[in-house]
Amino acid sequence: MFYTLGPHIGHLYSAVLADAVARYNTMLGHKTFLTTGTDEHGNKIKTAATTAGLPNLEYCDKISQQFREMCDRFEVDYSRFIRTTEKQHCDAVHHFWNRLEERGHIYLGKYSGWYCVSDEAFLSDTELVEQKDSIGKVIKVSAESGNTAEWTEEENYKFRLSAFQDDLKYWLKDENTVRPALYHKTLSEWIEEGTCLQDLSVTRIRNKVPWALPCPRDESHSIYVWMDALVNYLTVLGYPNESFKEFWPPIVQIIGKDILKFHGVYWPAFLIAAGLEPPKTLLCHAHWTVDHQKMSKSKGNVISPFKAANDYSEEGLRYFILREAVPQNDANYSSTKIVNTLNSELADSLGNLVSRCAGKAINPSKEFPDPAKYWNVLRSQAADEIREALESVGKKAGESYDEYNLHHVVDAVMSMVHSANKMVAYHEPWQLRKRVDDADSINELKAVISLALESSRIAALILYPIAPRLSSGLLDFLNVPKENRMWTDTTPEFFNSGRAKERHIENNNVILFKKIRSQ
Repeated sequence: MFYTLGPHIGHLYSAVLADAVARYNTMLGHKTFLTTGTDEHGNKIKTAATTAGLPNLEYCDKISQQFREMCDRFEVDYSRFIRTTEKQHCDAVHHFWNRLEERGHIYLGKYSGWYCVSDEAFLSDTELVEQKDSIGKVIKVSAESGNTAEWTEEENYKFRLSAFQDDLKYWLKDENTVRPALYHKTLSEWIEEGTCLQDLSVTRIRNKVPWALPCPRDESHSIYVWMDALVNYLTVLGYPNESFKEFWPPIVQIIGKDILKFHGVYWPAFLIAAGLEPPKTLLCHAHWTVDHQKMSKSKGNVISPFKAANDYSEEGLRYFILREAVPQNDANYSSTKIVNTLNSELADSLGNLVSRCAGKAINPSKEFPDPAKYWNVLRSQAADEIREALESVGKKAGESYDEYNLHHVVDAVMSMVHSANKMVAYHEPWQLRKRVDDADSINELKAVISLALESSRIAALILYPIAPRLSSGLLDFLNVPKENRMWTDTTPEFFNSGRAKERHIENNNVILFKKIRSQ
């Protein structure tokens, strides 16, 4: 779920990471439902719309379309794109609110404390630091974001968050509830200490927050934007219609580390209070820096996915982002590294492997020789290494996908591809092709081509969740049937003797990834 202030590279990372996880699970044979969308309420949106000189809804229409376009251009295959200004969502939020109220979890009370408009968050003293503003006045700001907080005193509706400490502890008993382990530890400490478990104000006086959903039975109050936004996960599945239970609870929700409190404290507590199960797993990821500096408008280093795609292509940028990022550590966006990574791995390593063994000089008849027939023909250490790599890469990559470590998935594939290229270089198929009258040489040539193209096939399957457009193009080129593109197909065809193996590759030459010139 995105904030509507325009997409940047961090938003793209969340979206393509979620898409990759969904695609991998689809390859495993699971039925998946991927949702994303835009959170469009709150004073932050109203302020941005005013700055842009647009009515609130017109501003949201414009920005939401940018996020939808980002998802579409970068192959995010969402099942539902939701906007929190939709009537269906408003109805779902009101139903959810009434459910909490009926079960005795909401009451009218007094709130006094610090509220950060920019972060749309209530902050405790431990989450604040003091700074001096431009005129030397001491102000309170969020220690996390640096945004200003204001002291607020008003009567509003509160949620009995303090009653859910034991329930949250129970939810966190499973170490897989929050991944990576770093964030599970952080969240567990918060819950144990209880500092973030004071009863939560879930409304504001409506004339202070007019661009928000009104409370169902008291329209003088607006529903807290984070309760509104979080309910989107239910709305997309048809809540409160019983059909939502087909995909509830979510197997994984993917979030940035800056919103861990909202998804790891408030959301599971809301759900438990409503009698619903919380998510099975929260996958929390770190942020992106640019040349090792935090992205900010003041520095002018906020990276637009659209502009970056003009330089590196949508598929190249998607591949780099998922290849570079490590969930528990901030990732660094560097133009130099992007060019080096894409050229080295996609153009030179994988691209070169395909082009050498599919080109006219070595493979004029466009054969993809049966891997089962030619699996053990080559007798060399280089051939042994690629066979060993092919046998193990699917298991290694699968374990890394299960751990949400996509960078290790790519590491495993590239190690295999390097072994394949090493095997090709050792056996010199361009020399073997010259000895067309020698049966042993032709047999060896076909074995080289077979192992190389089998390496390409398995690489394309494993990389499909990460680079779907590139992988699909390669699998089409290799004439791999659509029904043979599941995770079980990452096993070398040598071990699947029941499948028809003899096939030819496409007649047209393929440029897997066009090499990028340095900027």
